[in-house]
Amino acid sequence: MLKITVWNEFKHEREYEAIRQVYPDGIHGCIASFLEKEQDFQVRTTTFDMPEHGLTEEVLQDTDVLIIWSHALQDEFSDAVAERVQQHVLSGMGLIALHSAHISKIMKRLMGTSMTLKWKHGEQEKLWCILPTHPIAAGIPEKLEIPQEEMYGEYFDIPKPDDVIFSGWFSGGQVFRSGCTFTRGRGKIFYFQPGHEEYPIYYIPEIQQIIINAVRFCAPASAERKCLACQEIKD
Repeated sequence: MLKITVWNEFKHEREYEAIRQVYPDGIHGCIASFLEKEQDFQVRTTTFDMPEHGLTEEVLQDTDVLIIWSHALQDEFSDAVAERVQQHVLSGMGLIALHSAHISKIMKRLMGTSMTLKWKHGEQEKLWCILPTHPIAAGIPEKLEIPQEEMYGEYFDIPKPDDVIFSGWFSGGQVFRSGCTFTRGRGKIFYFQPGHEEYPIYYIPEIQQIIINAVRFCAPASAERKCLACQEIKD
């Protein structure tokens, strides 16, 4: 059984009626709802307003893959919690960072770069699968058309990815490395660009399948985490 924690700021959905209509249960609730359909997934949700942002040591110890979505509260996120998450990733916990979580304190710590990019609201995106042999691309078509999305464009200030699986092309002409994997310590990381809060991106079946595939890819081998825990106790 894979244990997944879906973390969301849960700010926009409560403050803006138009966004609440798109995600009445929050982005985290939407993502959790399709993950829970997988028989081998055990899913919990946490949000920014919980004590320690819902990412306590106990929660992270009980998490195989953490999925994060953040946007408006990047600077307010606790440095101590960001460091805690970083250490768990280095120890083998998987991490999936969605959309504007690219510039979260967690991702900045793990990537070591500014994570900046170009952006613009309200363009059409064609999401191209450029590495179809990757496990995250399993069952995904060559091209996925997203009617409305927030444009993210290059230059995207990230370190060299292990793999670039998806590339986005936007109607304004920009291109973007939209789906990238990284390894930090023993942890696998997947960054995935689609998911602006104003648009129903996470209801698209292919987007859901990509996230499901990413959970399975990023999940640590249980033996590795146990081995690391034993090593830490021994040391």
